[in-house]
Amino acid sequence: MPEEKKNQPTDAVDKGAAQTVAKDLYGAAKNRRQGGGRDGGRGQRGGSRRDDRPKDDLEQRILEIARVTRVMAGGKRMNFRACVALGDKKGNVGIGLGKGADVTMAVNKAVNHAKKKMINVPTVKDTIPHAIFHKMGAAKIMLKPAKTGRGVIAGGVTRIILELAGVKNVTSKTLGSKSKINNARCTIDALAQLRKKEPSGAGKEARRESGQEVKEDKKEVADKN
Repeated sequence: MPEEKKNQPTDAVDKGAAQTVAKDLYGAAKNRRQGGGRDGGRGQRGGSRRDDRPKDDLEQRILEIARVTRVMAGGKRMNFRACVALGDKKGNVGIGLGKGADVTMAVNKAVNHAKKKMINVPTVKDTIPHAIFHKMGAAKIMLKPAKTGRGVIAGGVTRIILELAGVKNVTSKTLGSKSKINNARCTIDALAQLRKKEPSGAGKEARRESGQEVKEDKKEVADKN
């Protein structure tokens, strides 16, 4: 009898240890099935692969974040609206507008929208090729080229968009509306209408081919006589 009593605690300890090991093995297997691994639960689908992905050269700047409400049948529903400008400082720039239940969702939607509507801004010696005055709704904007070293003379969202577009010397003036979104849209529309100037000899060659320059020379000779 004494020997049987001594063996009982030993069997109980062995059973408890076996149960503990079984629980640990079950938990490890379950964690592995859910995607967990040695990297702290991230597994193969974790954040280790995201660092290896090529990063975009686009730089994003938030122009405005506002809280908006929408009246529904059961009451008011609150959302966030984000306006984001995106550019690579090499002539490509765009703006996007997005709404979401939180700020992060709204910004992500705005970035995706901006990527789809990028424009290319022509530049000549780090400035715009010519002056332009554009009106869009109540917003008005005036852009003029500037000399090297002058810098970006602009304020608000216009300055952010010009910097993201890679324009280093420009003079601008915003008139009319004070809304950031309207001014941003007006600025993008004005930059989209810019055209590169023709080389100094290109215009003369085109007129010479069409015969306009020959007619002008004949008129000058007739006037002198």
